[in-house]
Amino acid sequence: MEHTEVLVHPVERPMDMVAGNVVGRVVGRVVGRVVDGVADGAGHPGETTPPDPLARLRAAAEARRAAGLGRALRPRTPDHDGLLDLASNDYLGLSRDERLVEAAVRAARAWGTGSTGSRLVTGTTTLHADLEDRLRGFTGAARALVFSSGYLANLAAVATLGAGGLVVSDAGNHASLIDGCRLSRARVAVTPHKDADAVDKALAGRAEEHALVVTDAVFSVEGDLAPLRELHEVAVRHGALLLVDEAHSLGVVGERGQGAVHAAGLAGHPSVVITVTLSKALGSQGGGVLAAPEVVDTLVDAGRAFIFDTGLAPSSAAAALAALDIVSDHPDLPGQARRHASLLARAAEERGLPATTPAAAVVPVVLGPPEAALGAAAVFAEHGVRAGCFRPPSVPPGLSCLRLTARANLGSDDLAVIGRALTAVAEMKVTV
Repeated sequence: MEHTEVLVHPVERPMDMVAGNVVGRVVGRVVGRVVDGVADGAGHPGETTPPDPLARLRAAAEARRAAGLGRALRPRTPDHDGLLDLASNDYLGLSRDERLVEAAVRAARAWGTGSTGSRLVTGTTTLHADLEDRLRGFTGAARALVFSSGYLANLAAVATLGAGGLVVSDAGNHASLIDGCRLSRARVAVTPHKDADAVDKALAGRAEEHALVVTDAVFSVEGDLAPLRELHEVAVRHGALLLVDEAHSLGVVGERGQGAVHAAGLAGHPSVVITVTLSKALGSQGGGVLAAPEVVDTLVDAGRAFIFDTGLAPSSAAAALAALDIVSDHPDLPGQARRHASLLARAAEERGLPATTPAAAVVPVVLGPPEAALGAAAVFAEHGVRAGCFRPPSVPPGLSCLRLTARANLGSDDLAVIGRALTAVAEMKVTV
């Protein structure tokens, strides 16, 4: 394999593969109507018409719809169209908390609506510096660097730290980590889900001078926890960095919500790189990398997704700071989110629906084909609940699911409504 070749993650295979090559066949038929430069409907023999560059896109969209994989944007109202929200990543229920809203409003009045430039020009404010210091202190990391999104934090960290080496990536990793692998132009070894022995073998057989092990802490669809201690031991033994994406664990995992790395006793270890998002448990927007000074300095100097992006809006930085204050002052919030997730999983299991014990706030209910997941989401909506519906390529074929996300502020009435919706889905499942 060429050094720059990147293996395709099973959950991120091209859409024509997901749809059983349907897309490829349909596109081929449409584009194939233009033969030897002569298009259907040409005025005279030998007269050429340029091929339609949008034909393949229309054909691919048609094939996705036929396979039940079409998507559409559905704008919502501030109150989620009157539905109980079980689809967002607002795990602690802070996104509409008045303390965050007021902090954001004060920042917007003081700083304006945007950061006005990249972090290296005018996009670093005192709020950014304060937020980096707070994130560092909360997670136990040596340094922190704030990005405008968690996606870009992952792109920058993986692409920059993995460049020219070996990247070992879990098969269940989020798309942002996978895209970082691709941008790194490193050799990428995709290992089976949560398999530390496979990571050990991949590192032991490497010829590259440096290596990066990449994993989610809590996986975004499965909701399970990576074996961080085992992965760290393997990484240290082979002189590799371990990058852990805490998108779904910061604010939820650990006694005080300080994340899975902290809970595993690895906080501040120089070989551990943490990436985070501010848009889930912290109810704001943005992302960050928490790591040793050498890592942060490298990203500032060479991380293209950091250097060439406009800095996070000051209002978002202020909201994230307010959220960290709340989580620090109310250490019971992470436990409430986890308890509610366990209640959701138990309710699904009691009704014969497959659900695993959640490590954080994500509870997948696997239903199989895309049509079943879409139907279940519609049933939930009929019962007044908005549930996440995940289909390929977000999940492998045959594993389409409802993705239920617990919140710390769910009440007993909310849980009762969810229980009735799960009962209706269980009854529907027999006929799907």
